[in-house]
Amino acid sequence: MDVKERNPAARSALRLAGAVVSALAVASPAAAETLESALSRAYQANPALNAARANLRATDEDVNRFQAGYRPNAAISADIGVQQFQGSIAGQPLRGARGLTVPSGAGLTVNQNLFDGFQTDNRVRAAESTVLGTREGLRQTEMNTLFNAAQAYMNVLSDTATLELQRNNVEVLEEQLRQTRDRFNVGEVTRTDVAQAEARLAGARSQVSAAEAALRASIGIYRQIIGVEPRQLAPGRPLDRYVPASLDQAILIGLKEHPQILASLHSVDVAELQVKVAEGALYPQAQITGAVQQRYDQQFPGDNGVTASIVGRVNIPLYQGGAEYAAIRQAKENVGRARLIADQDRDTIRASIVRTWGNLEASKAQVIASQAQVQANEVALNGVREEARVGQRTTLDVLNAQQELLSARVALIRAQRDRVVNSYDVVQAVGRLTVRFTSLPVTPYSAREHLDQVRDLWFGVRTPDGR
Repeated sequence: MDVKERNPAARSALRLAGAVVSALAVASPAAAETLESALSRAYQANPALNAARANLRATDEDVNRFQAGYRPNAAISADIGVQQFQGSIAGQPLRGARGLTVPSGAGLTVNQNLFDGFQTDNRVRAAESTVLGTREGLRQTEMNTLFNAAQAYMNVLSDTATLELQRNNVEVLEEQLRQTRDRFNVGEVTRTDVAQAEARLAGARSQVSAAEAALRASIGIYRQIIGVEPRQLAPGRPLDRYVPASLDQAILIGLKEHPQILASLHSVDVAELQVKVAEGALYPQAQITGAVQQRYDQQFPGDNGVTASIVGRVNIPLYQGGAEYAAIRQAKENVGRARLIADQDRDTIRASIVRTWGNLEASKAQVIASQAQVQANEVALNGVREEARVGQRTTLDVLNAQQELLSARVALIRAQRDRVVNSYDVVQAVGRLTVRFTSLPVTPYSAREHLDQVRDLWFGVRTPDGR
């Protein structure tokens, strides 16, 4: 079997590998895992994403916690003791058992805040802004998870295709070595040609081992992010339909919608409300207290009585050492810092959009160039082999041509992988790589539902999910 006859098999392996990651690949079997279904798995089961959701639910409780400032505080108290009295009352001596009393009682006290310098109002509003910022943080985690899942999916595909190419290259080089030895035995080539073929085959086997290791690493990351082992993976396609039409449009969308920027703006709101909370400490405080008590043996053995009272209190702060003023100044500085961080985040997101847009455009060009390179190297390899048959080329020339073709094929696979991943990266950079925007086949997590369930709860220790 001539080496040239094996070239169609190599080209067939290239077409198979290219189809794995090509954006124009045909539909896959129904049993195959698709990129969309893999992203849906990650959205439902990724631990980092679920932890972010739990963090948001915990943050929701701050709204209810600060709303407690609007509600009354009630407490029941009870006490009992023993008291010995010796002496006389109205000329009647009290000694021994007659002087022994057991004072006891029980009471109910209710405190209601009337005015606290709007501190409760501002704390609740700050908690609500914190919740909104945490929701944006959850959306950021969602986008990171989906992008990491898409990247892991495409890495498995590209590493699988690369491994198949490397294995096919070993088969080609084994046949090349066999033919070179046959030609050496009849005196057509020298021992040097055999050694060159042997060295190239050893290097190819080393590349197979490296490709196997890379594939195992990609499978491990796939399992970590998506939650299952990759089995039969369908071709991955770019997310071009969600990529903005131009770089300028992408920047405008990103600066308006990216969760990192929106979270920073909510942080500014929280900082401004903290200034108002600190200023509330300088305002008068007013509350009303109602109490009722039942007492026994308070003065004499056998006496009892009920006491009820309603008391209103007003506290007007004059000077408490200056701590309140320092807290106000500190809160104002935090506002300035939050605004600077928001400006920094805008610059960061803009730079990220420009970078990812450039990467996407470069990967499109690389796919076209790599395809042309592969075609040219195929023609060159066929020509070198024909020239070697008539003695115009050496064995090393053939081996080099084969290596160049293999490198071009691997580069094409990498370019096709980058083409898909970079499209997801652009959509993530503008803040739209979410389940709701990309319409993945999964029920979106409702970030608002839990807050609606807990914000007006007056009591209860069970969470809405029953824990």
